Amino acid sequence: MPDAPSIRTALGGFSDYELIDSGRRCKLERFGPVTVIRGEPKAWWEPVLPSREWDRAQAVHDEDAGWDLRPGCPRQWPLRDGPLTFLARLSDTSKHLGIFPEQSPHWRAIREAAAPGARLLNLFGYTGAATLAAAAAGWQPTHVDASKPAVAWARENQAASGLAEKPVRWIVEDAMKYVRREIKRGSRYDGILLDPPAFGRGPDGGIWKVERQLPELLDLCRQALTDTPRLLILTTYNIEASALMLRNLLSDLMDPFGGRIEAGELALSHTAAPTRLLPLSIYAKWTK
Repeated sequence: MPDAPSIRTALGGFSDYELIDSGRRCKLERFGPVTVIRGEPKAWWEPVLPSREWDRAQAVHDEDAGWDLRPGCPRQWPLRDGPLTFLARLSDTSKHLGIFPEQSPHWRAIREAAAPGARLLNLFGYTGAATLAAAAAGWQPTHVDASKPAVAWARENQAASGLAEKPVRWIVEDAMKYVRREIKRGSRYDGILLDPPAFGRGPDGGIWKVERQLPELLDLCRQALTDTPRLLILTTYNIEASALMLRNLLSDLMDPFGGRIEAGELALSHTAAPTRLLPLSIYAKWTK
Protein backbone atom coordinates (compact mmCIF):
# COMPACT_ATOMS: atom_id res chain seq x y z
CA MET A 1 0.00 0.00 0.00
CA PRO A 2 1.23 3.57 -0.63
CA ASP A 3 2.52 5.41 2.44
CA ALA A 4 0.60 8.62 1.78
CA PRO A 5 -3.20 8.62 1.43
CA SER A 6 -4.52 9.30 -2.06
CA ILE A 7 -7.35 11.78 -1.44
CA ARG A 8 -9.01 13.33 -4.48
CA THR A 9 -12.19 14.81 -5.87
CA ALA A 10 -13.81 12.66 -8.55
CA LEU A 11 -16.07 14.69 -10.83
CA GLY A 12 -19.22 12.96 -12.02
CA GLY A 13 -21.90 13.56 -14.62
CA PHE A 14 -22.91 12.44 -18.10
CA SER A 15 -24.26 14.03 -21.29
CA ASP A 16 -27.94 13.87 -20.34
CA TYR A 17 -27.32 15.55 -16.97
CA GLU A 18 -26.28 19.07 -15.97
CA LEU A 19 -25.85 20.74 -12.59
CA ILE A 20 -26.77 24.26 -13.63
CA ASP A 21 -26.44 26.08 -10.31
CA SER A 22 -26.71 25.56 -6.55
CA GLY A 23 -27.01 27.60 -3.37
CA ARG A 24 -29.22 28.37 -0.39
CA ARG A 25 -29.41 24.61 0.28
CA CYS A 26 -30.91 23.85 -3.15
CA LYS A 27 -29.68 22.79 -6.59
CA LEU A 28 -30.93 23.56 -10.09
CA GLU A 29 -30.41 20.58 -12.42
CA ARG A 30 -31.21 19.36 -15.91
CA PHE A 31 -32.11 15.71 -16.35
CA GLY A 32 -32.43 15.31 -20.11
CA PRO A 33 -35.15 17.75 -21.25
CA VAL A 34 -36.45 18.47 -17.73
CA THR A 35 -35.07 21.07 -15.30
CA VAL A 36 -35.71 20.51 -11.60
CA ILE A 37 -35.03 22.16 -8.25
CA ARG A 38 -34.29 19.93 -5.29
CA GLY A 39 -33.08 20.49 -1.75
CA GLU A 40 -29.34 20.07 -1.19
CA PRO A 41 -28.11 20.38 2.41
CA LYS A 42 -24.45 20.75 1.35
CA ALA A 43 -25.07 23.87 -0.80
CA TRP A 44 -24.51 26.51 1.86
CA TRP A 45 -23.42 29.31 -0.51
CA GLU A 46 -25.32 31.81 -2.65
CA PRO A 47 -26.50 30.89 -6.18
CA VAL A 48 -24.60 32.34 -9.12
CA LEU A 49 -27.62 32.74 -11.41
CA PRO A 50 -30.45 35.23 -10.77
CA SER A 51 -33.78 33.99 -9.48
CA ARG A 52 -35.42 34.35 -12.92
CA GLU A 53 -33.23 31.49 -14.18
CA TRP A 54 -34.31 29.27 -11.29
CA ASP A 55 -37.95 30.22 -11.92
CA ARG A 56 -37.80 28.42 -15.28
CA ALA A 57 -37.56 25.00 -13.61
CA GLN A 58 -40.29 22.59 -14.69
CA ALA A 59 -40.42 20.70 -11.39
CA VAL A 60 -39.70 21.90 -7.85
CA HIS A 61 -39.45 19.59 -4.86
CA ASP A 62 -40.52 20.71 -1.37
CA GLU A 63 -39.64 18.50 1.60
CA ASP A 64 -43.16 18.85 3.02
CA ALA A 65 -45.37 19.19 -0.06
CA GLY A 66 -43.49 16.98 -2.53
CA TRP A 67 -43.21 17.83 -6.25
CA ASP A 68 -44.81 20.89 -7.85
CA LEU A 69 -44.93 20.37 -11.62
CA ARG A 70 -45.48 22.88 -14.40
CA PRO A 71 -48.09 21.93 -17.01
CA GLY A 72 -46.67 19.42 -19.47
CA CYS A 73 -43.86 18.24 -17.21
CA PRO A 74 -43.54 14.45 -17.54
CA ARG A 75 -43.49 12.09 -14.59
CA GLN A 76 -41.08 9.70 -16.31
CA TRP A 77 -38.61 10.00 -19.20
CA PRO A 78 -35.40 8.30 -20.42
CA LEU A 79 -31.82 9.42 -19.80
CA ARG A 80 -28.89 8.18 -21.86
CA ASP A 81 -25.33 7.42 -20.76
CA GLY A 82 -23.50 5.81 -23.66
CA PRO A 83 -25.15 2.43 -24.29
CA LEU A 84 -27.27 2.63 -21.13
CA THR A 85 -30.75 4.07 -20.65
CA PHE A 86 -32.08 5.02 -17.22
CA LEU A 87 -35.68 5.95 -16.51
CA ALA A 88 -35.88 9.20 -14.53
CA ARG A 89 -39.03 9.32 -12.44
CA LEU A 90 -40.71 11.93 -10.23
CA SER A 91 -42.05 10.02 -7.24
CA ASP A 92 -44.64 11.21 -4.75
CA THR A 93 -42.51 9.86 -1.90
CA SER A 94 -38.97 11.06 -2.70
CA LYS A 95 -36.92 13.91 -4.12
CA HIS A 96 -34.68 11.40 -5.91
CA LEU A 97 -35.17 10.69 -9.62
CA GLY A 98 -33.58 7.24 -9.67
CA ILE A 99 -30.07 8.21 -10.76
CA PHE A 100 -27.08 9.72 -8.95
CA PRO A 101 -24.92 11.41 -11.63
CA GLU A 102 -22.04 12.04 -9.23
CA GLN A 103 -21.45 8.28 -9.13
CA SER A 104 -20.52 8.06 -12.82
CA PRO A 105 -16.77 7.83 -11.95
CA HIS A 106 -17.60 4.51 -10.28
CA TRP A 107 -19.26 3.30 -13.49
CA ARG A 108 -16.03 4.06 -15.34
CA ALA A 109 -14.00 2.17 -12.73
CA ILE A 110 -16.34 -0.81 -13.11
CA ARG A 111 -15.79 -0.82 -16.88
CA GLU A 112 -12.02 -0.57 -16.50
CA ALA A 113 -11.88 -3.50 -14.05
CA ALA A 114 -14.14 -5.79 -16.09
CA ALA A 115 -12.97 -9.22 -17.22
CA PRO A 116 -14.87 -11.99 -19.02
CA GLY A 117 -16.77 -14.10 -16.52
CA ALA A 118 -15.81 -11.98 -13.49
CA ARG A 119 -18.52 -11.82 -10.82
CA LEU A 120 -19.60 -8.52 -9.25
CA LEU A 121 -21.77 -8.11 -6.14
CA ASN A 122 -23.63 -4.79 -5.91
CA LEU A 123 -25.03 -4.28 -2.41
CA PHE A 124 -27.66 -1.57 -1.79
CA GLY A 125 -27.89 -1.42 -5.60
CA TYR A 126 -30.96 0.89 -5.81
CA THR A 127 -32.14 1.33 -9.42
CA GLY A 128 -29.21 -0.45 -11.00
CA ALA A 129 -26.96 2.10 -12.76
CA ALA A 130 -23.75 0.45 -11.55
CA THR A 131 -25.19 -3.03 -12.09
CA LEU A 132 -26.03 -2.26 -15.71
CA ALA A 133 -22.67 -0.60 -16.33
CA ALA A 134 -21.12 -3.83 -15.08
CA ALA A 135 -23.36 -6.05 -17.21
CA ALA A 136 -22.63 -4.02 -20.35
CA ALA A 137 -18.87 -4.27 -19.66
CA GLY A 138 -18.88 -8.05 -19.33
CA TRP A 139 -19.19 -8.65 -15.60
CA GLN A 140 -21.71 -11.17 -14.25
CA PRO A 141 -23.44 -8.94 -11.68
CA THR A 142 -25.62 -9.79 -8.69
CA HIS A 143 -27.77 -6.84 -7.60
CA VAL A 144 -29.03 -6.77 -4.00
CA ASP A 145 -31.41 -4.23 -2.50
CA ALA A 146 -33.95 -4.46 0.32
CA SER A 147 -36.51 -2.40 -1.64
CA LYS A 148 -38.73 -4.38 -3.99
CA PRO A 149 -39.81 -1.20 -5.91
CA ALA A 150 -36.15 -0.20 -6.40
CA VAL A 151 -35.27 -3.61 -7.85
CA ALA A 152 -38.34 -3.49 -10.11
CA TRP A 153 -37.18 -0.06 -11.35
CA ALA A 154 -33.69 -1.46 -11.95
CA ARG A 155 -35.15 -4.23 -14.08
CA GLU A 156 -37.05 -1.63 -16.11
CA ASN A 157 -33.72 0.13 -16.69
CA GLN A 158 -32.24 -3.18 -17.83
CA ALA A 159 -34.98 -3.59 -20.42
CA ALA A 160 -34.71 0.06 -21.54
CA SER A 161 -30.94 -0.42 -22.01
CA GLY A 162 -31.42 -3.47 -24.23
CA LEU A 163 -29.64 -5.69 -21.71
CA ALA A 164 -32.46 -8.14 -20.99
CA GLU A 165 -30.31 -11.07 -22.13
CA LYS A 166 -27.37 -10.21 -19.85
CA PRO A 167 -26.85 -12.57 -16.87
CA VAL A 168 -27.95 -10.24 -14.05
CA ARG A 169 -29.23 -11.73 -10.79
CA TRP A 170 -31.80 -9.48 -9.08
CA ILE A 171 -32.19 -10.08 -5.32
CA VAL A 172 -34.61 -8.39 -2.89
CA GLU A 173 -32.89 -9.04 0.41
CA ASP A 174 -31.11 -7.56 3.40
CA ALA A 175 -27.47 -7.06 2.35
CA MET A 176 -25.91 -8.50 5.51
CA LYS A 177 -28.05 -11.63 5.45
CA TYR A 178 -27.40 -12.19 1.76
CA VAL A 179 -23.62 -12.00 2.10
CA ARG A 180 -23.67 -14.39 5.06
CA ARG A 181 -25.60 -16.92 3.00
CA GLU A 182 -23.24 -16.53 0.05
CA ILE A 183 -20.27 -17.26 2.32
CA LYS A 184 -21.94 -20.43 3.62
CA ARG A 185 -22.68 -21.51 0.04
CA GLY A 186 -19.08 -20.95 -0.96
CA SER A 187 -20.10 -18.32 -3.51
CA ARG A 188 -17.30 -15.83 -4.18
CA TYR A 189 -17.00 -12.55 -6.10
CA ASP A 190 -14.23 -10.78 -7.99
CA GLY A 191 -15.65 -7.34 -7.21
CA ILE A 192 -17.99 -5.80 -4.64
CA LEU A 193 -19.78 -2.44 -4.57
CA LEU A 194 -21.30 -1.01 -1.38
CA ASP A 195 -23.41 2.14 -1.15
CA PRO A 196 -25.01 1.74 2.28
CA PRO A 197 -27.56 4.22 3.63
CA ALA A 198 -26.95 5.92 6.96
CA PHE A 199 -30.18 4.32 8.21
CA GLY A 200 -32.60 1.84 6.73
CA ARG A 201 -34.89 -1.13 7.25
CA GLY A 202 -34.66 -4.52 5.60
CA PRO A 203 -37.56 -6.49 4.07
CA ASP A 204 -38.18 -8.16 7.45
CA GLY A 205 -38.14 -4.86 9.37
CA GLY A 206 -34.56 -5.20 10.61
CA ILE A 207 -32.81 -1.88 11.29
CA TRP A 208 -29.57 -0.87 9.56
CA LYS A 209 -27.29 1.78 11.11
CA VAL A 210 -24.13 2.34 9.11
CA GLU A 211 -21.89 3.36 12.01
CA ARG A 212 -22.71 0.15 13.87
CA GLN A 213 -22.88 -2.43 11.13
CA LEU A 214 -20.57 -1.33 8.32
CA PRO A 215 -17.36 -2.82 9.82
CA GLU A 216 -19.09 -6.19 10.20
CA LEU A 217 -20.45 -6.05 6.66
CA LEU A 218 -17.01 -5.19 5.28
CA ASP A 219 -15.53 -8.21 7.07
CA LEU A 220 -18.21 -10.40 5.51
CA CYS A 221 -17.41 -8.89 2.10
CA ARG A 222 -13.74 -9.80 2.54
CA GLN A 223 -14.80 -13.40 3.14
CA ALA A 224 -16.97 -13.28 0.01
CA LEU A 225 -14.09 -12.18 -2.24
CA THR A 226 -12.09 -14.55 -4.42
CA ASP A 227 -8.38 -14.98 -3.81
CA THR A 228 -7.69 -12.64 -6.75
CA PRO A 229 -10.23 -9.80 -6.48
CA ARG A 230 -10.34 -6.97 -9.01
CA LEU A 231 -12.38 -4.17 -7.44
CA LEU A 232 -14.04 -2.97 -4.23
CA ILE A 233 -15.82 0.40 -3.96
CA LEU A 234 -17.40 1.83 -0.80
CA THR A 235 -19.55 4.97 -1.03
CA THR A 236 -21.52 6.71 1.69
CA TYR A 237 -23.58 9.86 2.03
CA ASN A 238 -23.27 9.82 5.82
CA ILE A 239 -22.36 13.41 6.72
CA GLU A 240 -20.53 12.30 9.90
CA ALA A 241 -18.05 10.10 8.01
CA SER A 242 -14.93 11.16 6.10
CA ALA A 243 -12.97 9.88 3.13
CA LEU A 244 -10.02 9.10 5.41
CA MET A 245 -12.28 6.96 7.58
CA LEU A 246 -13.34 4.94 4.54
CA ARG A 247 -9.76 4.66 3.34
CA ASN A 248 -8.68 3.27 6.71
CA LEU A 249 -11.50 0.73 6.61
CA LEU A 250 -10.48 -0.49 3.16
CA SER A 251 -6.82 -0.52 4.13
CA ASP A 252 -7.60 -2.94 6.97
CA LEU A 253 -9.77 -5.01 4.69
CA MET A 254 -7.71 -5.22 1.51
CA ASP A 255 -4.09 -5.05 2.72
CA PRO A 256 -3.52 -8.81 2.20
CA PHE A 257 -4.35 -8.39 -1.51
CA GLY A 258 -1.89 -5.57 -2.25
CA GLY A 259 -3.29 -3.19 -4.86
CA ARG A 260 -4.10 0.50 -4.58
CA ILE A 261 -6.59 2.50 -2.53
CA GLU A 262 -7.99 5.85 -3.60
CA ALA A 263 -10.33 7.88 -1.39
CA GLY A 264 -12.05 11.21 -1.70
CA GLU A 265 -15.27 13.00 -2.55
CA LEU A 266 -17.69 12.56 -5.42
CA ALA A 267 -18.67 16.00 -6.70
CA LEU A 268 -20.36 17.78 -9.58
CA SER A 269 -19.22 20.94 -11.36
CA HIS A 270 -21.64 23.75 -12.22
CA THR A 271 -22.47 25.07 -15.66
CA ALA A 272 -22.98 28.54 -14.18
CA ALA A 273 -19.63 28.45 -12.32
CA PRO A 274 -17.33 25.64 -13.58
CA THR A 275 -14.73 26.18 -10.85
CA ARG A 276 -17.33 25.70 -8.10
CA LEU A 277 -17.82 22.08 -7.05
CA LEU A 278 -20.76 20.59 -5.18
CA PRO A 279 -19.55 17.75 -2.89
CA LEU A 280 -22.18 15.05 -2.55
CA SER A 281 -20.65 11.89 -1.09
CA ILE A 282 -17.40 10.28 0.00
CA TYR A 283 -15.85 7.09 -1.31
CA ALA A 284 -12.93 4.71 -1.08
CA LYS A 285 -11.95 2.49 -4.00
CA TRP A 286 -9.59 -0.47 -4.05
CA THR A 287 -8.21 -1.75 -7.34
CA LYS A 288 -5.68 -4.45 -8.09
